Amino acid sequence: MTGELSGYDAVAEARSVRNVLDIHWSRICSRLQTEVGEVEYRTWLKQISIGPVDGDEITLNLPTRFLRDWVRTQYGDRLSALWNAELPSIRRVELQVGRPEPVAEPEGAADDEVGSADAAPAAGAVDERVAEARSELNRHDLAAPLDPRFTFDTFVVGKPNEFAYACARRVAERPSSPGFNPLFLYGGVGLGKTHLMHAIGSELTRGGKVSVAYMSAEKFMYRFIAAIRSQSTMEFKEQLRSVDVLMIDDLQFLIGKDNTQEEFFHTFNALVDAGRQIVVSADKSPSDLSGLEDRLRTRLGCGMVADIHATTFELRISILESKAAASGVPVPAKVLEFLAHKITSNVRELEGALNRLIAHANLFGRPVTLEATQDVLHDILKAHDRRVTIEEIQRKVAEHWNIRLTDMSSARRARAVARPRQVAMYLAKQLTSRSLPEIGRKFGNRDHTTVMHAVARVTELMERDSAFAEDVELLRRMLES
Repeated sequence: MTGELSGYDAVAEARSVRNVLDIHWSRICSRLQTEVGEVEYRTWLKQISIGPVDGDEITLNLPTRFLRDWVRTQYGDRLSALWNAELPSIRRVELQVGRPEPVAEPEGAADDEVGSADAAPAAGAVDERVAEARSELNRHDLAAPLDPRFTFDTFVVGKPNEFAYACARRVAERPSSPGFNPLFLYGGVGLGKTHLMHAIGSELTRGGKVSVAYMSAEKFMYRFIAAIRSQSTMEFKEQLRSVDVLMIDDLQFLIGKDNTQEEFFHTFNALVDAGRQIVVSADKSPSDLSGLEDRLRTRLGCGMVADIHATTFELRISILESKAAASGVPVPAKVLEFLAHKITSNVRELEGALNRLIAHANLFGRPVTLEATQDVLHDILKAHDRRVTIEEIQRKVAEHWNIRLTDMSSARRARAVARPRQVAMYLAKQLTSRSLPEIGRKFGNRDHTTVMHAVARVTELMERDSAFAEDVELLRRMLES
């Protein structure tokens, strides 16, 4: 009898420890949901279950090797920190592939009422969970919806994007044309890749006869993982491979995700072999996406590769004029020119700035002016202020006057060297926030009075010599652009 009691005591103790761990894990899960969001938590972290504790290490179980590797890479450090905050005795978290382990029962305990309540789930329960996961997978649309604002009519064409636009038009008119499958669009953030992809999709689905699946590479991966988790990878493959056009945005997200890359590679081959169209976008050309498998990079580069260059001033003006005209709010030309000069890298941010100006004008019933623009957009404009360094100024000035960079800090006083050095000091004073002594130190530890003399001398020469003034102004514009 004593042996039996001690057996039940051991079970009770084990259950007590597990209950404590469950409470802590529940708190950690709540923290994780808040930090990463419901969708990300459900996709990656919800499947984690608690394993045994061994000294200062706790084991967490995940159902697949892929999920374990992903969680270890993306959340391993955070899980360790959260467990240590909950239980200081836990210093390490080990992630492994496995199922939740039931608390060990002594012989005969299975007949006890308490023991039966904690019995492992029947085999049918596992099938039920799989069916529930599949149902959840199928409740969500395979692809993201197309944005009705992004059409060919609303895309402003200029020299930096005209080739990509022409290629997108060709695919929309004749999908799977020889030489255009796949179509690979690449360029920096906010230059119009996503706009063109939505425009292709909208054009193709207009008649209702072509099925199009558009999604980000991130969503492709999430859907793939959900299919693995729900044991429905065949349904996932069949869904993807039944579409007429597959469009994957921001492919660079798949760098380092080997399993997802492999699935995309096989889907790619199946669709192309079946004569279906594929459109892909990324921030770099296929040859520069070094984190992708060679075979995938080769296949992506075998069709039409079209790049979208950084915008020119003329294209930015055209975009702003088009958006302003569509809004119905009068925006002075000088305001448009000011924005086109200040926000140069990202069309999305350029449009966002104009939208904010227009909303401000509509809300307060005030006209759009240059002064109001500077006030309303002060945060955006401040972020885009050019951070020019003294080293950059020295390099540009040396290149312009064809002298050595070392001459900027040398003791040489020949006019061919001294004049460019003075210009560099002048521009350093105008374009940086450095003090005169700091500027002097960058020019061979010269005294601050030397910098003051250089600034005064260049100012005087600019007033007397228009050609010299044009040179200095040109350098200023180059450094600020």
